[in-house]
Amino acid sequence: MRRYGHGLVLGKFYPPHAGHHHLVATAADRCETLTVLVCAASVESLPLADRVAWMREEHPGVRVVGAVDDIPVNVDDPAVWDAHMAVFRAAVPEPVDAVFTSEPYGAELGRRFGAESVCVDPERTRFPVSGTAVRESPAACWDFLRPPVRAALTRRVVVLGAESTGTTTLARDLADHYRRRGGVWARTRWVPEYGREFSERKLARLRAERTEARWSDVAFASDEFPLIARVQAEREEAAARAGSPVLFCDTDAFATTVWHERYLGFPSEEVRRIAARGRQSLWLLTDDRGVPFEDDGLRDQEELRPWMTGRFAAELARTGRRTVRVSGPRERRLADAVAAVDRLLAEGPRLADPLPDLSARPGLPVRPDRPGCPDRPGPPDPVGSPGPVGSPELGERP
Repeated sequence: MRRYGHGLVLGKFYPPHAGHHHLVATAADRCETLTVLVCAASVESLPLADRVAWMREEHPGVRVVGAVDDIPVNVDDPAVWDAHMAVFRAAVPEPVDAVFTSEPYGAELGRRFGAESVCVDPERTRFPVSGTAVRESPAACWDFLRPPVRAALTRRVVVLGAESTGTTTLARDLADHYRRRGGVWARTRWVPEYGREFSERKLARLRAERTEARWSDVAFASDEFPLIARVQAEREEAAARAGSPVLFCDTDAFATTVWHERYLGFPSEEVRRIAARGRQSLWLLTDDRGVPFEDDGLRDQEELRPWMTGRFAAELARTGRRTVRVSGPRERRLADAVAAVDRLLAEGPRLADPLPDLSARPGLPVRPDRPGCPDRPGPPDPVGSPGPVGSPELGERP
């Protein structure tokens, strides 16, 4: 099998999936040096920087670069080809010996780079998945996605509320409910509250000095809350990488902003900045009414619960976060929460469509005077374009 000096794979990777990774791995095995060019249009939802980072994580020995390409697709128009090639050449100015694709346009792309065109798995038998399919239903394609992409597409649901209002119980119950659905949902996780773990250690250290110390003797410093928020966010991210299309979080960095106010009397701008970077989609606020207060050794001031519930509600509304308030007995709270989560999941990830394909015959093989990969009868193209129907993957089709 022939080897090459410098190989090139280009695509939108919107988002990257197993078919893309197979193409890149195959090219890397046959080249001394491989460049992967990630092309993103401004209309697309997933940032170019994220896609570049995801490809670098999956292929650490490969050079990955990114470029913004806002030119619509039209394989029948030489002027459009020229415009795309200007973008490609600006990002990859070095000579290219081979371009690797799974598309009929590969021969023309190779000719324009002055390189050999290498076709990889044109029938897509190894990984029957497409970028279009992932965008339409991530859950149906979950096993074709790598951890960083799963983390980006996971719908994250936060359960928050005042002390002793059942946040941990509801988060656990929700995870159990979705795990029972089986399939990819069997991996559903929930993230415990790191602030409680932090508090337990803080009280234990105080009792090592004073055995009679109680929770009311513990004092918090402002700089402890950003640490709590960061660790909570890191654990959430780790769980999203390994879990199902939905993740349940017992509190989050946003909730930590209110806890800072509760203990210190004023908000923390640093915690707010951490919370602003979150990827959460839905907040479930647990009502304090009708829930007995249980002092487990890390709780006090039962009378503050209505104030805390009000502050959570006010801040959620002020910041425009999607919120559902759950009340009543445990079974009713779970049922209302499941209904809200199901509505969220039914909406999908809401990723914007890529730029349209303006070719005369999108999805069909290139003209006979441009020989390339074999014709593709049968199923839609899983490595970056939807086949005969829908919007193709820019970069998978120049």
